[in-house]
Amino acid sequence: WVSQIGTQAMATAAAALRGAAAFPPWVSLAGRKVFASVASAAAFGPVRSQRALSTFTGVRDEEFTVEPIFKNHAGPIPILQLINEDGNAVDGAKLPFTIDEGLSMYKTMVRVSVIDHIMNSLQRQGRVSFYMTSNGEEAACVGSCAALHEQDVVWPQYRELGVFMHRGFSIQQVVDQCMSRFNEPGKGRQMPIHYCASEISMQAVTSPLATQIPQAAGAGYAFRLGGEARVAVAYFGDGAASEGDFAVALNFAATLRSQTMFLCRNNGWAISTPVKEQYAGDGIAVRGIAYGMQCIRVDGNDLASVYLATQRAREFCIQGEPVVVEMMSYRRGHHSTSDDAARYRSGAEAKSFSRPGLEPISRMRIVLEREGVWNEAKEKDFRDAVRDEVMDAMKVSEAKPFAAVSDMFSDVWAAETPQLRQQRKELFEHLQKHPDKYSERLAKFSKS
Repeated sequence: WVSQIGTQAMATAAAALRGAAAFPPWVSLAGRKVFASVASAAAFGPVRSQRALSTFTGVRDEEFTVEPIFKNHAGPIPILQLINEDGNAVDGAKLPFTIDEGLSMYKTMVRVSVIDHIMNSLQRQGRVSFYMTSNGEEAACVGSCAALHEQDVVWPQYRELGVFMHRGFSIQQVVDQCMSRFNEPGKGRQMPIHYCASEISMQAVTSPLATQIPQAAGAGYAFRLGGEARVAVAYFGDGAASEGDFAVALNFAATLRSQTMFLCRNNGWAISTPVKEQYAGDGIAVRGIAYGMQCIRVDGNDLASVYLATQRAREFCIQGEPVVVEMMSYRRGHHSTSDDAARYRSGAEAKSFSRPGLEPISRMRIVLEREGVWNEAKEKDFRDAVRDEVMDAMKVSEAKPFAAVSDMFSDVWAAETPQLRQQRKELFEHLQKHPDKYSERLAKFSKS
C-alpha cells in the first residue's frame, strides 16, 4: 500500500538518519518524525506490530517457533484399569457398580460364552452355516452396554452378542436368527449372527465393514438437534477403524457435536492382519484427539473399567461432545468359522491371553467369589442351565419352517418392479417344471 514516492522518501529518511543525506525540502516536520521513526526501526531491528497477530482459523492453539519442529505423537494415553489380573482393586479404585449389578453382568458374559461354544460347534456339524464368537471380548461388550441407558440406540458390528443379550435378547432369538427361521426380523435372508431388535434399540448387524459408524454419527446429530437425552453408540473393531467411513464419521461427529459414542474393541487382529500392520500410530483413541474429540483408553478385559469409562463418556455425549472409547482386548478365537487363526498366529500367543485373570470372565469371577456371591457349584449349575436352554431352543427352531420362497421378492422396493415380477414368474415356472428336484426341500419352507 506504500507508493513508490513514499518508499523513496522512507529510504531517504533512513539514509538521512545515518548521515548519508538530508530530507528533501518538501517533507514536513511531522513527516520527518514519521520517517525517522521508521528509519530507526529499520536500522535497529525488524518492525514489531503493537497488536496481537491474527489467529489462524485452521488451528485451535498457536505457538510460534523459529525452528522447524516435527511431531509424531500427542503424548501417552493412559489405560484405565480398576481391577488387575489378580482380581484386586488397583490402589485408589473401587467398583463403579454394586455386587448384584456385577453378578448380573457376569452372568451375561457366561451366557454369551456358552452360546458361542455351542453355536460354533453346530456350525462345524453343518447345522448352522456361519458363526462368529466373542471369546475374550465379553467384558468390552457387556460392561459398556450396562453403562448405557435404555433409550440409547446401538449400532453393532458383529461381535456384540453380549450387548444384545444384556438388553434382553433371548437365546431363542439368537438360535432362530442363526438358523434363518421365518420369524426372525430378517426372515432368514441375512447371514447368521446378523441380529436385529428394534424393540430394545438395537440396530441390525450388517456385513459391510464400518458402515454403521457414520450412521451413528448422523443419529447422534439428530438427537442433539431434537434435544433428546439419548446417545447413539457405534461398536467396531480396530480393523474397521482403517475404513474411510470411520474417519468421515469422526469428523462429522466432532464438527456437528453429535451425541455419539464410538466404542472400539481393539482386539489386536483384523482377521489375519495384526495391528502392527494396520497402523503406525498409537492405537485408535488418539485419532479422536486429532478430530477434536474426547477420548479414553481402557482395559477391555476389566469389566469395571469398561463400565466406568462408558458411564463417563455418556456424560460428555449428552452435552454434545462425542467420545472415542478404545477398549484393549484380545480376540481369543478365530475371526469366524471361515477362518483358521492357526495359520497366522501361534497357539502360544492365544494361550497367553487366555490365562486366568487376564481373560475377562475369570477376572470378574475372582471378584465375585471373594465377595461370597459365586462359587464353583454355582458356576457349573449356571453353565449347565444355559446349555440346556440353548439345546431346547435348537429343537424349537429346527421345527420351524423357513420363510416362504415368494418372500425373497418382498422388502426390496416399496412397490414391486417389473424386473422383480419377471424374476418371480421365472422362478415359479422353474419350480413347477422340476418338482422332483425341489419338492422335498420346499417342504421346509412356509407356504406363500
